[in-house]
Amino acid sequence: MNPWHQALRRWHTDGRLYAVLSAAGFSLKAVFVKLGYAAGPVDALTLLAMRMALALPLFGWLIWLSRREGHAEPLSRLDWLRVVLLGTFGYYLSSLFDFYGLEYISAGLERLILYVYPTLVLLLHAALTRQRPGRRVVQAMAICYLGLGVAFVHDISLAGHGAQVLTGAAWVFVSAVTYALYYLGTGAMLKRLGSMRLAGLAGAVSSVLVLGHYAVAGSPAQLTVLPPAVWWNAGLMALLSTALPVYWMALAIQRMGASQAAAIGSLGPVLTLLASWLLLGEVLSLYQIAGLALVMFGVSRLKPAQPAPAVVPQSAAEMTSLRRSEAG
Repeated sequence: MNPWHQALRRWHTDGRLYAVLSAAGFSLKAVFVKLGYAAGPVDALTLLAMRMALALPLFGWLIWLSRREGHAEPLSRLDWLRVVLLGTFGYYLSSLFDFYGLEYISAGLERLILYVYPTLVLLLHAALTRQRPGRRVVQAMAICYLGLGVAFVHDISLAGHGAQVLTGAAWVFVSAVTYALYYLGTGAMLKRLGSMRLAGLAGAVSSVLVLGHYAVAGSPAQLTVLPPAVWWNAGLMALLSTALPVYWMALAIQRMGASQAAAIGSLGPVLTLLASWLLLGEVLSLYQIAGLALVMFGVSRLKPAQPAPAVVPQSAAEMTSLRRSEAG
């Protein structure tokens, strides 16, 4: 048997193949957003509405798959309330803020900012439990934010307007905060619903919220005149960077466990940086590489508060991946 075929079979069996596919899918989300903006006159809310409308049937598919795996028990009113809150903070607010930010900053910088959300999870957890972070955690967070500072130097030096970079970074940071809140809220629901069903339900709720927002504040008539390339990128984002990575991450967690799947999800920022360089022509500088290395090193020193949904990113486990992914 061909050695490559043998290796592929091993990676399929132990889950590594699915973890890599999930990380790759989530890493392309920012690239598809930037390509969508470049393809035609489309704003953040419109592009997000297109993505979620196309992804909604796929979220339904995830819910159906979860029923086949034994997660079919009816939800209580409290369960539905929690799912609605998770959907609000997850793919709705977090994604909306992320799309706003990508109007101003590079895909590479966006991914680095989102990638520090585990530090926000730890800070929020410390505030809720009134426990001060340990020295190791403080050091890890300092390393992460030093890496972001280095990456900022790169983007501000390229964009002639530092204010635009700061505006975009602020939007993405708020996205990371809302995602951290979403991550904290998943713990109580994972055992009862399972990662795939929870991701499907939260994604479906988010889709409805986004579409409702667009119906009130957007211009639905604009959808009929958008260039086909905008729809193409929105469709690729819905399939390759939303639903399928969630499914792949769930398969990876089933086969190799959440912690190992999350570790492979760490490839996300690296893949985003490479994809933005290859597909968007973004400059890949020593500042970005150094900032990426520092952020990834800092995050590697953090101990996740709890396993992430297979988000879900993605991404931390899944959330670590699922958002490292995704962040929206």
